[in-house]
Amino acid sequence: MKSVCLFFQVHQPFRHRRYRFFDIGNDHYYYDDYSNDTIMRKIADKCYLPANKLLLDLIDRTEGKFKVAFSITGTALEQFELYAPEVIDSFRKLAKTGCVEFLSETYSHSLSSLKDPEIFKEQIRLHDERIFGLFGQKPRIFRNTEMIYSDEIGAQIAGMGFHGILTEGAKQVLGWKSPNFVYVNAINPRMKVLMRNFKLSDDIAFRFSNGNWSEFPLTAEKFIAWLEKLEAREEVVNLFLSYESFGERQKAESGIFNFLESFVEKVVQNTQMRFATPTQVVEQLQPVSAVHVPEAISWADEERDLTAWLGNNLQKEAFTKLYELGKRMQRCTDQDLIKDWNYLQVSDHFYYMSTKHSSNGSVNRSENPFDSPYGAFINYMNILSDFKIRLNAVVPENETESEIAVLQRIIDEKDEKLKKLEADLRRLQKTKKTKTTLRK
Repeated sequence: MKSVCLFFQVHQPFRHRRYRFFDIGNDHYYYDDYSNDTIMRKIADKCYLPANKLLLDLIDRTEGKFKVAFSITGTALEQFELYAPEVIDSFRKLAKTGCVEFLSETYSHSLSSLKDPEIFKEQIRLHDERIFGLFGQKPRIFRNTEMIYSDEIGAQIAGMGFHGILTEGAKQVLGWKSPNFVYVNAINPRMKVLMRNFKLSDDIAFRFSNGNWSEFPLTAEKFIAWLEKLEAREEVVNLFLSYESFGERQKAESGIFNFLESFVEKVVQNTQMRFATPTQVVEQLQPVSAVHVPEAISWADEERDLTAWLGNNLQKEAFTKLYELGKRMQRCTDQDLIKDWNYLQVSDHFYYMSTKHSSNGSVNRSENPFDSPYGAFINYMNILSDFKIRLNAVVPENETESEIAVLQRIIDEKDEKLKKLEADLRRLQKTKKTKTTLRK
């Protein structure tokens, strides 16, 4: 029996406002609240809310035979809480069914796995704590930002106790092999690797409403027939796609929700197929071999590499300058700085600087708010310059200044405590004076 593993990514970045050179050192607020609010409300109404409602209904109708997995970034969860809290409620309802698995991610949808193992680990910790707090699940399967994966990344994830990882079934990695099997990490064979069937996934995510596509229109019957034609020994079909494919990229009027509903019903009715979560797949299916990925891959563009984010000198410069601050951020306790640090790591900022033209089937779906890659770079570097000034005030670059900063913080904390005690004393004296007056 074939397992159909259906997984959705949910991510929204905190978009930056136009931040000018003269703002540096004068204005420490970096965000375009209007755009963040407007875009979140639009996608919530078109995608998240109707899609979650449909999934909940399908789980009920199929008596729990329909199963699905999500990875939701921390920045998306924060925006739900700010602008569309009902989306959080709808995910909580899905979590309570026991048919929905929440995967681990980097909190900020960051590229930290390519730069700093400690920052990468911290990003994962922050994310998993938020998932547990909201949905009561401790993630067991990991899905990296944009499905970035290499042998070393997989081995690090294995060392953190995860049972499996999702990535792209890239041709340059698999060659003649099929993505429709379970593989293992080349360094640590205890780590199971699930590889995305990009052809079938992108048929839904990108080609569904394309009238020029040779297979248009795509119906559930046609899609099921394709699954049935796969070799009998192929055990799992990994359909991994962005959740915004439903209702946002593929509009409701295209019939995408009807397709999803019919597809789920037909898989459940098919005696040769079943839905399974990633955890069920890695626990119940045996791996066929190791998959060797010495150079990092992703699910972006036809190249399935890192060039969407780190393909030019602008991107590499911004990326390097950001993570040069990593060691000092480990000593930073200022919550506003930590929040901004997390938001600065969002991979979308580097994508906005890309100079490559996305190929057909590009996974990158971000709405670029900038007129040019150079404009995106200048805006980001202006913000980073202001952020560095603020960080220098709290955690200076040399150790002598650092000690002074620590002492200053201690003094400031004591001053605040003294002010509070003085205020309490004044209130107490006022209360006693009032009681004395009343007695007279």
